[in-house]
Amino acid sequence: MPKYITIGYGDRAGYDRTPQHVRQAAHEHDALLKQRGVVMGIAETPVQVRNPDASGVLTETGPYLSSDLPIAGFSIMEASDMDEAIALASKSPCAVAHGVIEIWPLNER
Repeated sequence: MPKYITIGYGDRAGYDRTPQHVRQAAHEHDALLKQRGVVMGIAETPVQVRNPDASGVLTETGPYLSSDLPIAGFSIMEASDMDEAIALASKSPCAVAHGVIEIWPLNER
């Protein structure tokens, strides 16, 4: 079955202005996704890694990606196709709490 990586973007202000019952339903949906085998978590501080021309490892704390909203979390899910991945992601907290979820098909080589 195809795998998809999701990146959830959202901020506390959007989350807080979302009705409590909507947030609760979204968290319950995420719990069901986890039971289905979706690997998900909250984003922590990233580290950028570079090794130009294999000359030595350089690291820098902080994100490379930029967005109007902070990255809130990630998941790896299996779905039969993009339509199913969209249906699964559309009920998660970032999607319902004024954020956004990107879905990236994972090409396992």
